[in-house]
Amino acid sequence: MDLFNEIRPIALADARVIYHPSPDLGLHPDAIFAALRAEIPWEQHSVNIHGQIIPQPRLSSWHGEVVHTYSTLAHVLVPHPWSGVVAHLRERVEAICAARFNSMLANLYRNGQDAIGWHADDEPELGPAPVIASLSFGAERGFHMRRKDDHAQVKRITLEHGSLLIMAGAMQRHWQHAVMRTAKPIGERINLTFRLTAGSEASVGAL
Repeated sequence: MDLFNEIRPIALADARVIYHPSPDLGLHPDAIFAALRAEIPWEQHSVNIHGQIIPQPRLSSWHGEVVHTYSTLAHVLVPHPWSGVVAHLRERVEAICAARFNSMLANLYRNGQDAIGWHADDEPELGPAPVIASLSFGAERGFHMRRKDDHAQVKRITLEHGSLLIMAGAMQRHWQHAVMRTAKPIGERINLTFRLTAGSEASVGAL
């Protein structure tokens, strides 16, 4: 199946973005959310902003085969192994996207005050035109996109429970994205972003 030709393309200049509200993941979204909440070792990561170490406003977990660091993180991410429902979802998403993924970042948004600011997944380790597959479970949140060279160009979609968003082509080169805070009472949301990352292969001992 060529998902890029069949399911809800989102019109963004210089980008390739597809939204699928209910992909076949082999399990009910409610069961997936419960399994992810219980199985993933959720951690409080921190960022280094101008020499200040600040906890991220969400919990996270890095999985896969690659030791990795982001430019703003205060520490290296040593991956947890593929296992349980995470391994299952990786196989399903790879089949849907016809792509290989060797790493996954999970984020747990505990309430409306948990968020992620404007950024692009444009680290050199991801290559010039990465395919990034993003699964969402739990409370619906708005997903904002804006042009890097013109912040007046903004697009917003709602990420539904059990949905899949695929970002590809030059998306990361020309656009940023964010999940904003909200004052509305809102439940937990889990987001998994699968990617192919170049980097140091993790040893069994590191896992």
